[in-house]
Amino acid sequence: MRLLIVEDNAELSRLVANGLAAAGYESDIVGSAEEARGAVHNVSYAAMILDLGLPDGDGLSVLRELRRQMEPLPVLVLTARGGVQDRVNGLRSGADDYLAKPFAMEELVARLEAILRRPGQLLGRSLRLANLVYDTESRQIFIDDKPRIISSRETSVLEILLRRQGRVVPKKNVEDHIFGLEGEVASNAVEVYVSRLRKQLTEHGAKVLIHTIRGVGYMMAEEK
Repeated sequence: MRLLIVEDNAELSRLVANGLAAAGYESDIVGSAEEARGAVHNVSYAAMILDLGLPDGDGLSVLRELRRQMEPLPVLVLTARGGVQDRVNGLRSGADDYLAKPFAMEELVARLEAILRRPGQLLGRSLRLANLVYDTESRQIFIDDKPRIISSRETSVLEILLRRQGRVVPKKNVEDHIFGLEGEVASNAVEVYVSRLRKQLTEHGAKVLIHTIRGVGYMMAEEK
């Protein structure tokens, strides 16, 4: 799952990203309100961690814009403004949760996971389809109860397709999940990783299929 960290303190954002990586999350980091708007527009994230004191504006303005645009992206506000009224303002502006600095990394991860467990969100530790099981915390894959090794990028494709099994996942969403803001991506990169994933799943005996919906994206379903 890819997250967006909006924080202008480079050291803190790096520490948060490292802590989230240890918990199994990939992150992109931006340091301004303008960059945050661009990132949300271009990439499909599972959640945003938002600082309020940004160099080019108040993070609450970014949050209010998202909610005015009916953007459902879960947002956890992370800020030095810890007063009661500050928390109230943040929650009323559309934040899903509010955590004051300084904070414990374990609490940040726990609050994030609580948001993502809510109905309609993406978190689930064990994802199952047919004889395939994927543990989202350890990133281990089991087929017929036996651990199988699938390479990292292909595992990222597997995760997003499993989370939306039976539904079409747009190609752009798959690309965002794999690459985030990494920059220029080859036009056929997603096709290559999907093809490799299909091959590895077949070799390991997984009774699942990845359907290509031309011009739209991909859908994972149980093999009939």
